Amino acid sequence: MVVVLREDASPDARAEIARLLAHAGDAAPAAQPLAGGAAFRVSAPLPPELVARLEAHPAVARLAPVTTPYVLASRAAHPQPTRVRVGDLLIGGDHPVIIAGPCAVESEEQVTEAARAARRAGAHLLRGGAFKPRTSPYSFQGLGLRGLELLARAGRAVGLPVVTEVMEPALVDPVAALADVLQIGSRNMQNFPLLRAVGRAVPRRPVLLKRGFAATIEEWLLAAEYILAEGNPDVILCERGVRGFDPQTRNILDLACVPLLRGLTHLPILVDPSHATGRRDLVLPMGVAAIAAGADGLLVEMHPHPAEALSDAEQAISPDDLRRLVAQVNAVRAALATPPAPPLSEAADPDSDPTAELVAAG
Repeated sequence: MVVVLREDASPDARAEIARLLAHAGDAAPAAQPLAGGAAFRVSAPLPPELVARLEAHPAVARLAPVTTPYVLASRAAHPQPTRVRVGDLLIGGDHPVIIAGPCAVESEEQVTEAARAARRAGAHLLRGGAFKPRTSPYSFQGLGLRGLELLARAGRAVGLPVVTEVMEPALVDPVAALADVLQIGSRNMQNFPLLRAVGRAVPRRPVLLKRGFAATIEEWLLAAEYILAEGNPDVILCERGVRGFDPQTRNILDLACVPLLRGLTHLPILVDPSHATGRRDLVLPMGVAAIAAGADGLLVEMHPHPAEALSDAEQAISPDDLRRLVAQVNAVRAALATPPAPPLSEAADPDSDPTAELVAAG
């Protein structure tokens, strides 16, 4: 069970709940504080009289029976969908969010041109890698903090918040000082010290958590739980494909996970069709399919000159492609929001007799 406290609960009220759970008699269950004291995980049944007292307590929002190992990420603990605010933008709201930009920040000219193109195409956030985890140690590794400074400057110039990956705990706070959203890449999904560090980042930033390329849904949600348990409620999940056996695509895009996650978690869900497919000709159709499946938005790689990209050139789309993607995404979301036409049996006049009409017509 989870004892979820109200957001406006005072420190004294939180301390009182902790005392109630700690001094419930000899059979008192162990109560573990979660999310900086915003909730308590109880590992054994509570005495009925304590349950009644907690349910009546003005600081308690609800008592949630949770049967999954991920407690704070579960729908049971948080029935309403979470909407993550980034500036004036809501991720998980009524409108799909598009995050676009180059795989890697290469130069001031390149990232500035990419930022302007992303803004003109209708993107809502600017992405770019300053620290690049690469399979080969000889591949381009990014420009580091200088690249992040260039990304932040380009984002400010066009009015777009920026998203970038952080790779090690020691860099979390310096990156958080410049970036609006911290990204945890696929390779680091189970880097638990890094997950704890982004959960405690100062200043606190939303975290975009990519699925590991061989991770189960439960492992992914437990990774999110590490961040939530440190007191950061602003976690965004991002499906980016899982490893398969067919070399025609980089990965297998698991779009079934989107509606599946809707029933398991309250966290917003994005999809990255760039890394999932590894082919620019598949980014648009799979991005549109992701929105049709119910994703809250997309993370795509867009380069002002895709063939010249220093990283992942084969999957980077052009600014014109991004413009088409944004238009198609908005059209699909609008179509899904339109109430379906009533069945013919409901649309017909309820007083009419279709059999009589057929006889008369014959």
